Amino acid sequence: MPYPVDPSIAPKVAAFFDPETNTISYVVKDPGSASCAVIDSVMDIDYAAGRISYKSADVIIEYIQLNRLKVEWLIETHAHADHLSAAPYIQQRLGGKLGIGEHIVTVQETFGKVFNEGTEFRRDGSQFDRLFKDGDTYEIGGMTAFVMHTPGHTPACTTHVIGDAAFVGDTLFMPDGGTARADFPGGDAHVLFRSIRKVLETLPAQTRLFMCHDYAPNGREIRWETTVGEERKHNIHVRDGVSEDEFVTLRESRDKTLSMPRLIVPSLQVNIRAGHLPEPDASGKVFLKVPVNVL
Repeated sequence: MPYPVDPSIAPKVAAFFDPETNTISYVVKDPGSASCAVIDSVMDIDYAAGRISYKSADVIIEYIQLNRLKVEWLIETHAHADHLSAAPYIQQRLGGKLGIGEHIVTVQETFGKVFNEGTEFRRDGSQFDRLFKDGDTYEIGGMTAFVMHTPGHTPACTTHVIGDAAFVGDTLFMPDGGTARADFPGGDAHVLFRSIRKVLETLPAQTRLFMCHDYAPNGREIRWETTVGEERKHNIHVRDGVSEDEFVTLRESRDKTLSMPRLIVPSLQVNIRAGHLPEPDASGKVFLKVPVNVL
């Protein structure tokens, strides 16, 4: 077996779609116990009003409580630029350890400069409970989860393989959606291509793949689950037979047409802090910065 998980184990996967950010969060349950992990949760923000709320996270919490599940892990596949993480809120309510890829320290250093964070902002990843290395494993009840470092969209992107399921973050979209952009600071289309091929050529064809986002191309209904085999046959950007140079040309030309995500400014300031808001000032107020002509 090329990776240390049992593909005969089929975890129960519950998906939660957030229409404001087109994000899909997941609760992944060990079929042999009540243990679960929460992947890529969403904290709500009314950006114009500067108001934070937890409607999306409360739906996940209610599901976990109704099903009497035990949260072992709260996983971030990367530091998201399009939504704010609710992991600390869920952790406070239900427990569990918060994990992200070890290269979050690179993202913290990059965006610590972008947002002119002071020396009090730690750039060592210590806001998280665990920093995963490529090839690391962790346990969800009786299941072993396996971490693949899959950079390109960001330096800290990871894919989490749990039984017959893999959670790819923004590395891949549904076959008719292609792939995520690679033009953020630290992104690289060549690296993204290699990461995707690593996933598609390592995992069995029947492996279930779960997306972090779907934008309903051509007006179809929202979807978030496919397989390695379907991606290899039909992905419009990286199906079998597409060369690295062809992909890079396509990806870089498309990225030049894309605007910055609507919530990139608040999202990154919060997510490099593991989902926590910046520290309040002397008056007790919390502020988010808007860098001018930087992003």
